[in-house]
Amino acid sequence: MEIASIDYIILFCLLLAVVAFLYSSVGHGGASGYLALMSIFAIPITVMKPSALLLNLFVSGISFFFYYKKDFFKPKLFYPFAITSVPAAFIGGLIPIENNSYKIALGLVLILAVLRLLGFFNNKEREMTKIHIPLAMGIGFGIGLLSGMLGIGGGVILSPILLFLGWSSIKETAAISSLFIFVNSIAGLSGYFLSGKSLPTESFYLVPIAVFGGMLGAYYGSGYYSNKVLKYVLATVILMASIKLIV
Repeated sequence: MEIASIDYIILFCLLLAVVAFLYSSVGHGGASGYLALMSIFAIPITVMKPSALLLNLFVSGISFFFYYKKDFFKPKLFYPFAITSVPAAFIGGLIPIENNSYKIALGLVLILAVLRLLGFFNNKEREMTKIHIPLAMGIGFGIGLLSGMLGIGGGVILSPILLFLGWSSIKETAAISSLFIFVNSIAGLSGYFLSGKSLPTESFYLVPIAVFGGMLGAYYGSGYYSNKVLKYVLATVILMASIKLIV
């Protein structure tokens, strides 16, 4: 990794654990946060995408386990999205995207993540409505394709949509998003591998750190209220990264 000194490595690892903690607490894998951090620390794009997907896989799986144990997972709300998102994420993982386009698209996605962390999409739960399956399948395809191309699980996009449409409660949304991210990450990595690429060695060094933060976050988030102060700090970090990518 292109990090100047041991101090930067320690700082990066600490922030990575915080990102995993915060995202897993709301049922996410944290890819947008990992990508933001890696961008700030000038880690090459060739390392960013596969590393984010790998960490996403572990953290979202842990998050789903904890939310599932609390009985927040509703299969009928999950399947319509997954049916179309998984093949779309696989296709997206096969599509090469040039550096400038990647940075701009990722920057825009990160702004969405900032808005969600600041509570723009989930301050209040709307009146519950019945899921519209054809629309859900279309949404799943679009999110899956974008997720595979950018190296994210798509939860940061799916969650606000679920809450805005009133298809699930906040806790149910967290459970659905975590499994959605998990399966999309598998599909995205599969497409990445089939394109002839392999995981960089750096990716594996980051897994234990993300798992540690993810376990704490999932335990805390599935049973307790999230820490608003840390969310604002994370939102600031991601916003800085998105500006850096877009400008």
